[in-house]
Amino acid sequence: MKPEEGSSTPLTEEEEQRARAVLFSDLGNVIADRGWVRFPAYSPEERRRLVDVAQRLSAHWGQQVFIEAEDECAMRLHLAGHGSQPRLRH
Repeated sequence: MKPEEGSSTPLTEEEEQRARAVLFSDLGNVIADRGWVRFPAYSPEERRRLVDVAQRLSAHWGQQVFIEAEDECAMRLHLAGHGSQPRLRH
């Protein structure tokens, strides 16, 4: 079955595990340094992957890593005290 044009091809289980391991390491390092990271997530699969990474980081560090959608294209992972600030309306 050929994927529709513009759609992503699902990763194999091994590719998925590798992708999550790289995100765990790379995003974890950034969060450890500054308390938060913004990362693109264009599809439901990418969002689920980031939720899993946040849960794994929480378990690894013993403290909650929060995750929230910033918009339809990006997710923000952060530690307590580094969440998004309320937006000012003009």
